[in-house]
Amino acid sequence: MKAIVAERGQVTIPKEIRERLGITSKTVLDFHEENGRLIAVKVAQDDPIARVMGCLTLDKPTDEIVRELRGEA
Repeated sequence: MKAIVAERGQVTIPKEIRERLGITSKTVLDFHEENGRLIAVKVAQDDPIARVMGCLTLDKPTDEIVRELRGEA
């Protein structure tokens, strides 16, 4: 597959490749040169929710906490 570099240095990644590699809007790519070849690597995005998921421990069930917050307890 070939692509033409636009005047501003932009290149469209062919749809077949984007779909196969899961490259979507907002995907971050890291570019580097290796032996005269341009290499693009998807950067793993740091998910802030995944980082803190499961770090909170509670001494009561969630339903009980919600009832207390609503003033139902």
